[in-house]
Amino acid sequence: MASYRKLKKSAKKEGKFAALAAALAAPAIGSAAPAATQSLTMPVGIPGVNLKTITREVSADEPPVLAINDKLNVLGKRTRRLDAHLKVTGQAKYTYDINLPGMLYGRMYRSPHPHANVKSVDTSATERYPGVKAVYIIETVMGSAIERDPNHKNPKVQSTGGKFPKVRYAGQPIAAVAATSQQAADEAARLIKVEYELLPFVTDLDDARKPDAPLVYGGKQVSMEESGGGGGAAGGLPQKGNVRGPSTKSMFGGSRGNVEKGFKEAEIIVEGEFRTQVQTHAPLETHGMVADYRPDGLTVYLSTQDTAGARSEMAELFKLPKTQVRVITEFMGGGFGAKYGAGNYGVAATHLSKKTGVPVRIMLDRREEHVAVGNRPNSVQNLRIGAKKDGTLTAMQLTSYGTAGVGLGAGVGWIAETMYLTNPNFKGEQYDVLTNAGPGAAFRAPGAPQGAFALEQLIDELAEKVGVDALTLRDKIDKSEMRREQRRVGAERFGWSKRQAPGSSPGVVKRGVGAAQSEWGRFIDMDSSCEVRLHQDGSVEIMSSVQDLGTGIRTVLAQVVAEELGLQPTDVTVRIGDTNYPPGPGSGGSKTTGSITPPARTAAYKVGQQLLAAVAPSMGVAASELAFVGGKIVVKGNANKSISFREAAQKLPTQQVSATEKRKDDYGGFFRPGVSFGQSGGIQFVEVSVDTETGYVKVERVVGAHDCGRPINPLALESQINGGILQGISWALYENRYLDRNYGHMMNANLDQYKILGSREVPQIDIIMVEEYTATSSTDAMGIAESANVATAAAVANAVYNAIGVRIYELPITPERVLNALAKSKQKLGKV
Repeated sequence: MASYRKLKKSAKKEGKFAALAAALAAPAIGSAAPAATQSLTMPVGIPGVNLKTITREVSADEPPVLAINDKLNVLGKRTRRLDAHLKVTGQAKYTYDINLPGMLYGRMYRSPHPHANVKSVDTSATERYPGVKAVYIIETVMGSAIERDPNHKNPKVQSTGGKFPKVRYAGQPIAAVAATSQQAADEAARLIKVEYELLPFVTDLDDARKPDAPLVYGGKQVSMEESGGGGGAAGGLPQKGNVRGPSTKSMFGGSRGNVEKGFKEAEIIVEGEFRTQVQTHAPLETHGMVADYRPDGLTVYLSTQDTAGARSEMAELFKLPKTQVRVITEFMGGGFGAKYGAGNYGVAATHLSKKTGVPVRIMLDRREEHVAVGNRPNSVQNLRIGAKKDGTLTAMQLTSYGTAGVGLGAGVGWIAETMYLTNPNFKGEQYDVLTNAGPGAAFRAPGAPQGAFALEQLIDELAEKVGVDALTLRDKIDKSEMRREQRRVGAERFGWSKRQAPGSSPGVVKRGVGAAQSEWGRFIDMDSSCEVRLHQDGSVEIMSSVQDLGTGIRTVLAQVVAEELGLQPTDVTVRIGDTNYPPGPGSGGSKTTGSITPPARTAAYKVGQQLLAAVAPSMGVAASELAFVGGKIVVKGNANKSISFREAAQKLPTQQVSATEKRKDDYGGFFRPGVSFGQSGGIQFVEVSVDTETGYVKVERVVGAHDCGRPINPLALESQINGGILQGISWALYENRYLDRNYGHMMNANLDQYKILGSREVPQIDIIMVEEYTATSSTDAMGIAESANVATAAAVANAVYNAIGVRIYELPITPERVLNALAKSKQKLGKV
């Protein structure tokens, strides 16, 4: 079986770059096999382009090969969400809707100062306020980087020894109060009196890098388990002042070749500094929890993307066995990567519930949501690319700085390293810069949109210097067969051949077009399992703790089971979002579909085999001669001899049969543990209009061509891609966190002044799904949320350049920046 160790051995023998390129470009064929195996001849490639078959040795209990989508009945068909009616009629219960008997309402008290020592906390007035039942003072702040202190090896469970945590950003929680009404809790929280020793602070990335900048962590070395961005939170990195790094490695290897030699060989060099801003998550439903701590255990209703992970965390924090912790998230109103773990609010709610003996609800308000629970870190990137006159890449060098506030992980991902694998020489250095601002968190393709904004603009600049079309250059330097096909079909649908020279559009309102590519790793969570049950009345259900954060996994699971048993998705009851069910993967990183659908299909297959064995004697044939077709069990080759699915279920010897399955290794093994071979990606084509008198940019049209392996539900996939495109446009043109340098406060912590794309700014969107079969699992399905977002801002920037003939190197592309760029261009040309 292919393994990461074999890949490293191959790298030493053939060269690191060659091994990496081979690993990312194509699926691997396994060699070692388990004791009981079967050979499966599976489709691999792109239908209509390079589809062929390969043979995989897989476990004997794996289901048979699935045909490609156009030969299936349920998978690959546009399917309405099973929960659509519940959502549009208001019947779906979100965490915000939970209202338990005797429930109290909580509110956090947060520091108004960005950096301070807490000398005392006086809650006496709060405790006397009518309706107040309990107060909790925060012992350990979660979600931030941690000083490397041997006395705090596990800050989640060790207190600070009676000392108050140091305040490091405005909005950091100090205490929480529970009362009989939300109004009482809000008013009582304001009565908390805290004595502070104010300290110097810094909120700006550039200022924090200066040698004399105030130190966010007092100069102490810090670390952080969970990365807030894309690639800067590796352990053991050097730190000087507020600057930590560089990180030079990635899961795909990191630097390769000899960059100095590559630039000496270059005949053309393009380079630039690119800046991206902080973007906050702004989900419709804010972070929140209802905690119900009872003598027999803890039940929490949590708006989370990872119920199983939250249960583990709560069990650890409160020293409870997992059997006494239950996490429920039936529905949630968006997360985008920030809703992992219990959070400071969840820990506070649970402590308050433990104190009072009744449920306590804490839902963050909109300001708290902006300030305290995550954001996409900003970046300053210096990117340099060397090439021959024909466009052949010779070298690429990236240096980036970003701040995740008091967190870590403000990198720009690995896209510059892996997108163009014809480049033999790459060097990347990514630095975290600590500032007195709220911590960053994972945000839809962490780091990758920032990286693509720089990379894809510079590739376009290189194409212009070489004198070839931007897509022609990518055809030369991009090894991905999938993206080549996406460029072809996308360009044809978009009308790319009509593209005009930069700045040649006539009139005041100029039009331009641009394109940019994306990629994202194929991640798998091996801790993914589910149970399928078939009852004697013919009803079918599937259960897993996996949560649907809005992407449609509930419907996908129903489709997988329905396809296997010859049913319709509406025939399958899906029970998810509850840790009383088998542990499922967290919903994030585009890993959910690829992780949970294979065990779902295998469990359905095993249940189906039990049913066939039960009904075969009465039909006078062997179970192997039966098949599930259209709600019936039929004899293969004799469709007239059949029995309905419901009638067949009545022949079960027990009231129900079931099968519980967990995720197995990919067929052919992994590139490295939990990372499949190959990458998913796509290309966005964008048309913009730019008013050169006002500077206003409007995205008029987008064509996106994307892949995610086998598309399970094209309707839901289109919705995901639409969301990624709209979120990318919003980041490119509007969203920006503004911090007051004098006070450290976010000045636009609302949904009025924090500008987000609205219905008037939505362009015409055309989606092309390109199927790809990789023969890596029984479903060959992957997620798409991340890659749908990565390229959008870069494509918008390239389109703006094509419209006005001047590049914008900083996001968001505001009217002010457009007008300034035009003015500087005119000055440079001597026109003013």
